[in-house]
Amino acid sequence: MSTTPSAARPALTAGRARMSPRKRARIVRAVQYAVLLVVAAVLVALADWDQLRAAFFNAEALRALGPRLPRAALNTVVYTVASFAYGLALGLLLALMKLSSVRAYRAIATAYVEFFRGIPALLVVFAVGYGLPAAFQVRFDSIVLTIAIALGSVSGAYVAETLRAGLQAVPKGQVEAARSLGMSSAATMRLVVIPQAFRIVLPPLTNEAVLLLKDTSLVFGLGLTVTQFELTRLGREGINTAGGGLTPIVAVGLMYLLLTIPLSSVTRYLERKTGYKGHV
Repeated sequence: MSTTPSAARPALTAGRARMSPRKRARIVRAVQYAVLLVVAAVLVALADWDQLRAAFFNAEALRALGPRLPRAALNTVVYTVASFAYGLALGLLLALMKLSSVRAYRAIATAYVEFFRGIPALLVVFAVGYGLPAAFQVRFDSIVLTIAIALGSVSGAYVAETLRAGLQAVPKGQVEAARSLGMSSAATMRLVVIPQAFRIVLPPLTNEAVLLLKDTSLVFGLGLTVTQFELTRLGREGINTAGGGLTPIVAVGLMYLLLTIPLSSVTRYLERKTGYKGHV
């Protein structure tokens, strides 16, 4: 049996209840910030700043690499645009095939999507760059075309699923209204369904462009000339020749950020504009 007087119990209970959940949450956050500040201070105190500067911010390496960065960045953008254009056209075709009433079309499109989503993109790059020319004596005169076919073939599989979901998200009433006006099935799809589907899937398509831009780093294994280098290949060459430690990688990484951050901002803007919630 408790020996605490009954009159004292409400006082103890009130004392324990003084701290509200909001106040407790503020204290927890303050403790977490304090721990982070302590960890940061310890890292700053223990870091060898001269060694870090020599490894990551070598001025001589930057001067050697700097003049070549704009050309490599431009090549990266060109490879991305070409691959995305090819992947978008292929993805639209595959999406329409998956929605076709012809079973053979659906089977072909499904097999393609599952295959190219299931294998590494690097294998496709090597297959298009080296396998096809060796097996079928097919030569691509343009490195941009080679990269567009390789990366676009993989991107098309992902774009197909995105577009298929967008096409199915268009309200059926829109299709019925178009058909009631005398439009054919092809005209309804071309003029009514596809434009609305693209508006629905703009955010995920923009995100796919961001991923594709980073995937251009996979073409480092192709026989690129110096003027055809993309950013990753330039960074790799910089490590071998500039003698600046990891400075070339830091410079190339910053260039990637300068390219991807605006695209990511566009994606977020389109998500707010279209009300996209990630359901496509």
